[in-house]
This record gives sequence, structure tokens and C-alpha cells, in this order.
Amino acid sequence: MTVHVPEPKVSSQAAAVRTTCPYCGVGCGVIATPDGTGGAGIAGDTAHPANFGRLCSKGSALGETLGLENRLLHPHVDGVRASWESALGTVAGAFRRTAEKHGPDAIAFYLSGQLLTEDYYVANKLAKGFIGTPHVDTNSRLCMSSAVAAHRRAFGSDTVPGCYEDLDEADVIVLVGSNTAWCHPILFRRMVDARTARGTRLIVVDPRRTETAEEADLFLGLRPGTDSALFSGLLVHLDRVGACDARFVADHTSGYDGALERARAIAPTPAATAAATGLSEADVSAFFDLFAGTKRVVTAFSQGANQSAQGTDKGNAIINCHLATGRIGQPGAGPFSLTGQPNAMGGREVGGLANMLAAHMHFAPEEVDKVRRFWNAPNLITGEGMKAVALFDAIARGKIKALWVMGTNPLVSMPQADVIKDALKGLDLLVVSEVMADSDTASATAKKTVLLPALAWGEKDGTVTNSERRITRQRRFLKAPGEARPDWAVLADVGRRLGHGAAFGFTSAAAVFRQHAALSAFENNGTRDFDIGALADIGDAAYETNLPVQWPLTKRGGTKARLFSDGRFFTFDKRARFVAVQAPALAQATSETMPFVLNTGRVRDHWHTMTRTGKSQRLSAHRPVPFVQVHPRDATAANLAEGGLARVSTAHGAAELEVIVTEAVAPGTLFMPMHWNDSNASMARVGALVRGVPDPLSGQPELKATPAAIAAASYRSRGFLLSRDPVTTPAGWWWARAAIGGGSGLQFATREGSREAMLLMRGLFQGLELAEYADHARGRYRCAVYDGERLVACLALGPEAGRPDWEAAKALFAGAVPGAAERRALLSGRAATAGAGPVVCACHGVGLDVITAAITGGAGSVEAVGAACKAGTNCGSCIPEIRKLLPEALARDAA
Repeated sequence: MTVHVPEPKVSSQAAAVRTTCPYCGVGCGVIATPDGTGGAGIAGDTAHPANFGRLCSKGSALGETLGLENRLLHPHVDGVRASWESALGTVAGAFRRTAEKHGPDAIAFYLSGQLLTEDYYVANKLAKGFIGTPHVDTNSRLCMSSAVAAHRRAFGSDTVPGCYEDLDEADVIVLVGSNTAWCHPILFRRMVDARTARGTRLIVVDPRRTETAEEADLFLGLRPGTDSALFSGLLVHLDRVGACDARFVADHTSGYDGALERARAIAPTPAATAAATGLSEADVSAFFDLFAGTKRVVTAFSQGANQSAQGTDKGNAIINCHLATGRIGQPGAGPFSLTGQPNAMGGREVGGLANMLAAHMHFAPEEVDKVRRFWNAPNLITGEGMKAVALFDAIARGKIKALWVMGTNPLVSMPQADVIKDALKGLDLLVVSEVMADSDTASATAKKTVLLPALAWGEKDGTVTNSERRITRQRRFLKAPGEARPDWAVLADVGRRLGHGAAFGFTSAAAVFRQHAALSAFENNGTRDFDIGALADIGDAAYETNLPVQWPLTKRGGTKARLFSDGRFFTFDKRARFVAVQAPALAQATSETMPFVLNTGRVRDHWHTMTRTGKSQRLSAHRPVPFVQVHPRDATAANLAEGGLARVSTAHGAAELEVIVTEAVAPGTLFMPMHWNDSNASMARVGALVRGVPDPLSGQPELKATPAAIAAASYRSRGFLLSRDPVTTPAGWWWARAAIGGGSGLQFATREGSREAMLLMRGLFQGLELAEYADHARGRYRCAVYDGERLVACLALGPEAGRPDWEAAKALFAGAVPGAAERRALLSGRAATAGAGPVVCACHGVGLDVITAAITGGAGSVEAVGAACKAGTNCGSCIPEIRKLLPEALARDAA
């Protein structure tokens, strides 16, 4: 059966298009205005209820990420360009042979929270309903699956009870394991606005003194992994002081006594809570009193709580406190899971997790029967599949023979990533649907490897669902490049090739969405939380213009901003469940050889594995190299210096990173970001280091507490190389690559000296003019390469202890034809004119030197700095850094 999928209708005129940001789960509205040459102007959508026009640094820079550099534009089979007919014939044929020889459960899919809901839906329908494999999981397993498990245990459903307006209306906001100022900046600005408008207090619970903690009214820097002890102690305190809502507990919940008894065993007093968490008793008591004495409390938790071997218990310990006080489903009150990925929620809606069926159904016989009948699915699975960690373990053991990876980069993000990289080689078939040709996973090989070009943001058409259950259209405004196709269309094509034409005759994303909406309402009658039946008959025109809407959106009774306000939940008796959580314990203990606890996470201006944000020079300027944060005491003991290089090792892998010495991390702990991969750094894949012990309920791996060691990494020389096109790095170098104005920037370290650097440049740029300065006695060398008047490369190298700074050279390199003064500056290593310095505010591209000059000139507050140079006036995620630049007295006044 052949189904015609119409080509996208994209206007060549610069008509503004309302769409949705492709980064975090906030789901900000974006207005994109195509420029007619493949780019677009980007602005926040003032009408969108998630952001009201605000965009963070990443969202603001979306227009800088639309280029086709390194794009995968055509299908490939075993590294050779192929037609779609040939590539999909290979996929379908291999799937058929695998199912016949090994059974359908030898086939697996690994999906992504960055897929659109329509893509997700067709993938799950194909795999779970027609191929008959239960092994479909998603990188959302690494993001919020512990929150899902906690919701299900407490509510009987995966329901986020509240909405973003609760952040505006709360009197206390507790942030648990969430560097919101950097990871969800737009929501954090709403929290700060609430503090200004109504005096909202901000409490941050985190082992690391993050940028969010710097802005908090109370920071609780607890020992890693002890969140459940803190909230167990809080539950005991609430009971002791009479702050519980006895009527709500009696009428709408069950299990209170058992949960309270367990909590008393874990943390019976504030003093015991302090001992268990490493906090001071005074801080614990202050938190307990503030929570108990405030009616409107939102507790927002994110990856810091979820990415744990006890992540589900952490979520339930939080929820227990809200159930005990009846603070759920009310304005300004409730537990709130802050989702990491743009469409993790949409993936949950369609059954993207291995332990779910579509439409928030699971594996009770009656629910299996409903999905089977609705889909008319001959091979519908009847039980759970393997979650991500177990799935990749099964690949290593040879249980999985064929794997399709869509929209994610597990060779960077999964724990024990090096083991996974080797395991993929044994697959009979590896299919990768990808945007970038050079991602780590696109570069992997198996016995048969198929690469399929996918659409990127700006080219895709469908829907996403954000953290507050709001469904928003992601609209295309760019034409599909090369032969890239929608993921849902590719999946449907494979379904038809496998003989299931009637089930996969979709001709548009709107058709997929209608079926998804209809299934949500199928024999529902209010028994399931997810119901968007009111959209089941939406026409193509209405789908095209549909405004953001929150679910549930039923045919019977409209929508709800908050759920559970009536005290009725989705359990069989309509009562919420208190959960008796376990005492906290690290998944792995530290040892004499691995004395540190390694924490991992995000930075402000990058996203996941940098395949998109790495294209932006603005986003690459703030943190241009991978780093490890070390406490000053530990840095001294290990002979580590600020800006030096260190080797971080665990039982599973090693990385070499630039050192940041800071009291933001506690003694005995390290922090390393997750973003760098093998295409932009020599040795910085965090996934290769972490063990990833999974939570026994959610299957979410522990990414926050791996035993580790750290030692200085010794190199003879440090330097930078700027070039119009990326240069292949010599073997043995430590290096990190970043986008810069006019080309590519490389910071490096080498065990060689200035003479070897001179020979390298002369070899790389034969036939061009080289202007050189060499002082081999002091190990210094600088070189500028010209093609006529055009500057094509420049290098500076010096001893490790005196590495050259690249800010001045970057500013000069942004201009293709430097003047005489600029030429001299490149060789002298001094700026020809005053520069902006390292970027602090990525939204407006404001550098450190500009901000310092504004302060010197009299700007005595964050607001005054913003008025002088615009820094901190957009998303505000740089405000903590600006505040640190103010003199101490001024910083206190500005707090």
C-alpha cells in the first residue's frame, strides 16, 4: 500500500509562524519569522501562557542553530548513500527476519522526549501493537520516570496536579534537585516575580550550591541522596505540630499511619533529620516551620531527585507531605514535577515508556483489551518491556538483535556508555533516525547499520506537551532539507511494508493526532486522567491553528487547570495513597580508591549532547570547555589549580576536564556537566563514567552519585586554535571545540612544545602566508594564517601554567580581514582595542568586561547593570553571576 504524504507547505515570504521551543519541558511559545534563505528571526510569543514572550538564552539563540552544517540529508546503509526505498526495505526485511528467527521481542526501539507526540504515537503503535515487541523505551527514562512512578503510587495515575499559575500564587516554593535558574529559567523568573509581588519565599534543596541556591531565601545543602530523610522528617513534624489536614487525610487518602511510622523510623526529630542529611538543626527547623505554617506551598522537583536509585521514594516522600496537609489541587499549592525534555509528557501520553500502553493505560487485562480492539492490533503486547538500562544490558548479552534509535544520543547520555558503544557492534541491525550526521550514535556501527535523515526543529510539524499538561503545536516554518522526512511518516511506511497497511495509512500529522485523541477517550468515562477526546474530530484547519490547551479536555466537561481539587484520585477507591518510603542510602559506597561522589547535570546555555546548541557562538561562549567543579579543600589536597586540567575516573570510565575550584560543591563531591561528546571534546562523555544503578520501581538510573577519584592531568603546553573550518586534532591532545564568530575554536593541551606547534601549523596550512612569533626558550608560539588579506586561522601556545587567553583573538577573528593593528595584536597576544571579555549574559551577548565597566561606572545593583548594558534583562539566568560581581555591600542591598 502506498500512501502519499504531501510536501510541507512553507511560504517563501517572511510570514511569522507560532511554534514551540524544542528545549526543556517549560514549553515556551516562539514566533519564528523565516528570512527566505533558510534562517529565521526568533522572538518569544507574548500570547503563550507558558512564557508570555520571555525566552531563555537557548530559546533566544534558536535562530543561530538552523544551519545545515553536518546535517544528515540522505539515507545511508552501512555508510553508503541509499534511496529511501532501499533503506526502508532493509529495515523492514531485517525486522521480519529477526521476528521469524528470534521472536518479536528481539526487536527494540529507543525513543526520545524530543520527538513530537505524533512521531511517538506511531512508533509505539507499530512496535507494541503490530510488531509485538514490548521493548520500547525512551531517554525520558533518564529524565522523569521516577516522578511517573511516584505519581502512579500516590494518585493511581501519572498526573501532574498543578499548573504554572501555582508558581505565581504560592507563598513558599520549595525546589528539590532543580537548578531552575539555569535549567528552567522562564519558570524561575515567574518565581522571582512572585517574590517581588507577594513576598514568596524560595527554599532550595540540593547537594550543590547552584545558581538557584544563590537566589534562595533558604538553602539546604543536604548530603547526596538524603532527600527522602528530609521529607520524612517533615512529615513527622507536620503530624507533631498539628499541621496536617485530618479531614482530608480521613476522607481522601489511605496509608497515612504506615507512612508516618516509617518516617518516624527514618527521621523522628529535627535533630535526627539534621544528622541524616548533614544539615544544621537550625536550618532543618526553619524549613519545617515555614512549610508547616504556610498554606500555599509548591514543592517542585526535577532531575536531582529523579535521577537516583531511590528516585521514586524521593518523589513519594514529597507527595506524602502535600497529602498530609491537603495542599494539592489548590491554587498555589501542590507537588510539581518539572520535566526536563520538551515532550517527555507527550511521550508518556502515548505509552513511550516500556511499562505503559498508549493513553496512560497499562497492562490490566481490560486495558490491554481496549487498546487491542481500538487499534485492531494482532500482536498487542500484554506485559512490560525492558527499561533503558536493562534494554542496553540485553543488547550486550545478545538478547536484542535489532534496535531503532530515534532522536537521541545514548552513546553520550546513557550510563556506562562505553559498554553500550561496544554492545551495539553485535546487533544484526542498528537503525538511527537522526538530524546530525556526526552524532556519537549516528557514528556507531553494527552488522547492518541504517541511518535515516530526520526533520529538525523548524521543519517538523506536530504537537508537544509541557510540564503543566499543556499541548502546543510545533509548526514548521522551514522546508525539509535534502531527503529528510517526518519520523511518523517513516514509521508508518515501515508498518505498511510489514503488511499492516490499514493501520498505518496516515497522510498527515493531524490524522495521527486525531487517532491519538480518540484513543484517549475510548471507553474512558472518567476512569483515566488523560482524556483529550474533545479533539478527536479536529479538522486539518483547526489543527493548524489550534491554540495551546491543557488536558484533560473531554467531550463531557471541558478542561481543568488543576486536578484533585475534589479529593478524588484515579485509584479503585478514589483515594490517594501515602507511601512508606525506604531510608536513604547511596547506591554505591565511596572507598579509599574512589573517595569522591560524582554528581552530573546541565549548564545554562547547552542542551543535552550539544548537537543543536553547539552550533551557536553565543551559547558556546559561556562555558566553552567541559569542566569539573571541586571544593577548595579537595583541590589543595589533590594539587589542582583553577583552570588546570584534571582526570576524573570511576570504575567505568574516565574524563579529562578543566578545573573550577568553588565552594558550590561540598567537600568530597565533584560536579561534571553532561553535554560534551566525542565530536566536540577529546574525553568528556559523562555517560562513560556513571554506573547508573536503576531505581527498582521506575528503572531510572542513578546519575547523581557515582564513586570517583580525581587527580591532576599534566600537559606541557596549553593553547587555542581558531580556524574558519574545523581542524582535525593531533593524537594525544586534550581538546574542546566550540563555535565562534567566523568559524570554529579549539582549546587544547599537549605534551609537546612550541617547536612541534610551529611544524604542525606549517604542515596544516601549506601554500598560505604564515605570520609567526616564536620564543622556544619560554615555550611560546603564535601564528596567524592568511589567504591574501583574509585571516583563515590563528594559534597561540604557551606553557601550561601561562596558557594564552583567547577572548581578544576571538574578537579579531570574527572579522575576516584584519587591519595592521589587528595583525600585530594577533602575534603580540594583546587586544588591539578594549573587548567585551568572556560572555556572562548569553541572551544579549554581554561580556564580563562590559559588566565590570558598568559597575565601575556606578551601576550599584543588578537592575542598574541591566539598565546600563542589558545584561540580565531577558531570562535572568545570568543574574546570580552579575550579583557576584557587585561589591559585597551592594550585593547585600541588591538581594
